[in-house]
Amino acid sequence: MLRWALSFFIIAVVAAVLGFGGVAGAASGIAQILFFIFLVLLVVSVVMHLVRGRA
Repeated sequence: MLRWALSFFIIAVVAAVLGFGGVAGAASGIAQILFFIFLVLLVVSVVMHLVRGRA
C-alpha cells in the first residue's frame, strides 16, 4: 500500500510540474488517504504482534 501511495505522489508531482492542477490535486489526495491507511494498518499490526507475543 505504501508503494501505491508513493506512485500517486509521483504522479501528483509530475502533474503539478506540467501544470495539470486538477490531476495533481486528486493524485495527492489519493496518496494522502493511502498513506494514512497504511499508517493505521501498521499500528494495528504492531499492536497485534505485541499482544500475541506476550500470550
